[in-house]
Amino acid sequence: MKIAVVGATGLVGSKMLEVLAERNFPLTELIPVASEKSVGKEIEFKEKKYKVHSMAEAIASKPLIALFSAGGSTSLEWAPKFAEVGTVVIDNSSAWRMDATKKLVVPEVNAHVLGKEDKIIANPNCSTIQMVVALQPLHQKYKIKRVVVSTYQSVTGTGVKAVEQLMNERAGKETEMAYKYKIDLNVIPQIDVFVDNGYTKEEMKMINETKKIMGDDTIRLTATTVRIPVMGGHSESVNIEFENDFNVQDVFDLMRNTKGVVLEDDISSQIYPMPLHAHNRDEVFVGRIRRDESQPKTLNMWIVSDNLRKGAATNAVQIAEYLIEQKLV
Repeated sequence: MKIAVVGATGLVGSKMLEVLAERNFPLTELIPVASEKSVGKEIEFKEKKYKVHSMAEAIASKPLIALFSAGGSTSLEWAPKFAEVGTVVIDNSSAWRMDATKKLVVPEVNAHVLGKEDKIIANPNCSTIQMVVALQPLHQKYKIKRVVVSTYQSVTGTGVKAVEQLMNERAGKETEMAYKYKIDLNVIPQIDVFVDNGYTKEEMKMINETKKIMGDDTIRLTATTVRIPVMGGHSESVNIEFENDFNVQDVFDLMRNTKGVVLEDDISSQIYPMPLHAHNRDEVFVGRIRRDESQPKTLNMWIVSDNLRKGAATNAVQIAEYLIEQKLV
């Protein structure tokens, strides 16, 4: 059970190592991999020191699974080389997500699509993952027609430089800018670059990935993605129109019994999901469930999850666990 973590020294890569340790993933050998400048450095995993390897060294050792979090261009270049030696790559970048020949997987939603032939598996965008975990049981019961989502996304989704920008601004220090604008005491209604239709790439990821993961191109979805000065996770305001009507209490029960979801919805006690409480947790937290009174068969809900864990590292590790359980590797 030889496992490589590519991008092991980065924000998501280090979180992958943390999740592997916490979940007692049954690995027998760990191969941390990073860029050439990090090769030879040491990382710690389960109180043991491991030397960081180069890509070529990792490929030569033929790991069973490689968890990738090293960016799209790195994945496009190196994932096929790992696949050629029989390694199953679970990739966290956007490189393979909309490739028709690659599976895009959230285990609670569509793990069943995986087979032994899948050597490169795509991990979805963080904001998409948490949303589809909550949407899937609703789609199965009521059939979703349209989704309107606005996101409130943590600076950790951008990376270490953005976290440093926020904390330096908060401390009143001069800082290197991860964003064009100040982020502390501000809200930036842009995540990733703009495309021809006026949406950002992040918004289009949510639109296209949701349809692919849920296996239904008839779902209409529109998104506005926003960066806010928080650390613990991404939040989403989601408005869902169904083909069939629903009882709000049934929706509560459905969320309460959905794997991977924690229902936090007690407005009398002001209990609802927040990134502050989702931080370092693996679940998707759902609350503020209520009927949209402006039109029929429509529901409002609020969804929060730690974007570095369920939105990235944990989802990738769960895919690996599923492959092992189902004897697909």
